[in-house]
Amino acid sequence: MTEVAPHIEPHLLDILETVSDPEIPVLTVLDLGVIREAVEVDGVVRIKLTPTYSGCPAMDVMSDDLKTAFEKAGKKAIVKLVLAPAWSSDWISEAGKKKMEAYGIAAPLDATADKEALLGEAKVVACTNCGSKNTRLVSQFGSTACKALFQCNDCQEPFDYFKCLT
Repeated sequence: MTEVAPHIEPHLLDILETVSDPEIPVLTVLDLGVIREAVEVDGVVRIKLTPTYSGCPAMDVMSDDLKTAFEKAGKKAIVKLVLAPAWSSDWISEAGKKKMEAYGIAAPLDATADKEALLGEAKVVACTNCGSKNTRLVSQFGSTACKALFQCNDCQEPFDYFKCLT
């Protein structure tokens, strides 16, 4: 997949870095790759936000949190939801993937491995507790629609896996 690089003015990065994903609070909106544009025009910050999944309930909260963060910095922000290009799990930063794993959510695999894992054809999702790949799919839907629930056969701990979307 070819990623369209986001257009974010550098002076806005520090404020954007303070806004977290409400479902995975260790990830910022920048880690998640949902900010496609953030520019300041005539004193107003215009932000384009792409949902991870169509109908994702976190988007309303993210939009409000973005407006609040900029308001605290003395700036007005307008947030527009954009659906194209569609978000891809490839847009999660490497730092974001590491934060996700440390938080206990397995980061998305590539599309082929993801399909094998979700169809139970291969043991490729590593346990976020002990690192074993001796894991099994419990449910294709975990705590949210963008995650699947797995369990480790070695340490017996359940954990979420963030599904690949490309």
